[in-house]
Amino acid sequence: ALDSASEQVVQAALETAARGRTVLLVAHRLSTVRAADLILVLHGGVIVEMGTHEQLKKQKGFYWNLIRQQDQDTESSRLL
Repeated sequence: ALDSASEQVVQAALETAARGRTVLLVAHRLSTVRAADLILVLHGGVIVEMGTHEQLKKQKGFYWNLIRQQDQDTESSRLL
């Protein structure tokens, strides 16, 4: 696991390396894929949603629930 500052450094390096290329990125932390052109949400090995970050948020489906869950987990860990 990376702290927030390290994650930002890795994210910036990835964005630079990915310019002009097709990149398949697998991530558990949603902030990692937020800027992707297309996000595929898998559940049980099946694509359950597909779209941009904003499109998926508006659907209020599986991806939206993952965002809410990660936000709650982050808030809980800050309180500890």
